[in-house]
Amino acid sequence: MTKCDPVTGACLVPDLNEPVESAAPAASNARHGWAVHYIGDPMCSWCWGISPTVGALEDFCEAEGIEFSITMGGLRPGGGDQWNAAFKDFLRNEWRHIAQATGQPFGFALLEESHFDYNTEPACRAVATVKLLQARNELPASIALEFFSAVQRKFYVDGQDPKLAEFYASICADLALKFDEFLAVFNSSQARQAVQQDFVRCRQWGVRSFPTLLLERDGKTQPLAEGFVTTEQVLSRLRQEIAT
Repeated sequence: MTKCDPVTGACLVPDLNEPVESAAPAASNARHGWAVHYIGDPMCSWCWGISPTVGALEDFCEAEGIEFSITMGGLRPGGGDQWNAAFKDFLRNEWRHIAQATGQPFGFALLEESHFDYNTEPACRAVATVKLLQARNELPASIALEFFSAVQRKFYVDGQDPKLAEFYASICADLALKFDEFLAVFNSSQARQAVQQDFVRCRQWGVRSFPTLLLERDGKTQPLAEGFVTTEQVLSRLRQEIAT
């Protein structure tokens, strides 16, 4: 079972179970080599807790000319946790704690299901798919985080299953994405390779928990925040870095 720390507001990264091709670090060319990288998973509960902060951070980066990117870390790629009373109790307690700590809404209908495979790879691949579509169709860079946040809400609040392709139909409609095009890429080897490259990049950066925010300057990365932080906290830290 993936471990989440209620004190730091972070979920630990599991080991990769299969080898994947190495990936080069993401390029950054805004503000003379400055970039902020958000590493998370749509089905990571603390990533949902920090969602408003990440949205505000992306807006700040855009205003300051700092590149902002989102990388899928892979919380439970492939699933594997037994959907039993112990796991459901763990999730229920975790979600209640996060709701109280962050004010983010949670629905609990999913926990009444007799079976659910908590495999986060499809949700991560869906975000990787949108990043591919963003590059292909020259869409606004912000669409990746918008999509990510919409997946989070539909899972955590509405209790819908991100492993099902139709889960993404309404999200694509809301974001003016062509669902047929999304589906073709989502089911392609290109998207499967892209999400695996994200998982590798996460580990190349040394990320061991979600959510994590990294600051990159001239090709060198350093932690900006690990676990839950408020908008005020993370923007204060970033402003201090800009001032130095």
